[in-house]
Amino acid sequence: MLFSGGKDSTYAAYLVQQQGWEVGSLLTVVPRAEDSYMFHRPNIEWTGLQAEAMGIPIRTVESSGKKEEELDDLAALMRTEDVDGFVSGAISSDYQWSRLHMLCHDLGKPLFSPLWRKDELRIIEEMLRAGMEFMVVGAFADGLGETWLGRTVDNAALAELLALRDRHGISIAGEGGELETFVVDGPCFSRRVDIRGSEKVWTRDSGTLRITDAVLVSRQ
Repeated sequence: MLFSGGKDSTYAAYLVQQQGWEVGSLLTVVPRAEDSYMFHRPNIEWTGLQAEAMGIPIRTVESSGKKEEELDDLAALMRTEDVDGFVSGAISSDYQWSRLHMLCHDLGKPLFSPLWRKDELRIIEEMLRAGMEFMVVGAFADGLGETWLGRTVDNAALAELLALRDRHGISIAGEGGELETFVVDGPCFSRRVDIRGSEKVWTRDSGTLRITDAVLVSRQ
């Protein structure tokens, strides 16, 4: 399972588990570059905590984050996995889709993407109904100001994202790099992630929320 700690890969893991599939491990690439074309970056260091909450082993590899070269690092990680196939949370990024399929083809393994080409609004509504809790940790588009950083995506936030989509043409799922998310709880978590320290890094018209301290806690 290709895992970033964001809403899409977490929800994809949950969906395949609901189909009775075993997720043997989570595979996370940690890019050194902040502007990786392929991989989610904000708070990738905390995926181990999420993996613990999900009860799934996690394996990580560091990557330069350079375009195309970073695929070699992912391929090396995938090559060591003894699995029937791989799962991704891709929704509509042709760049990611084509490259993941290429890697899986080379490995002789199928790629499953349960969210691929589904309606973005429907996906997020289903996430919320399933009990997923996730926050915005990266804001990089018109209309997404600093106040969005650290904001939980609920029905009210979703309504605002829809208004921004109509006004600015953004992807509400962040498929164009407009936003990044971090999951703190969900139906596949045994405990929730309690973020106890964070800092906003805002420059001109975009920024990130960096988690500095977090622990797993039992649900109230």
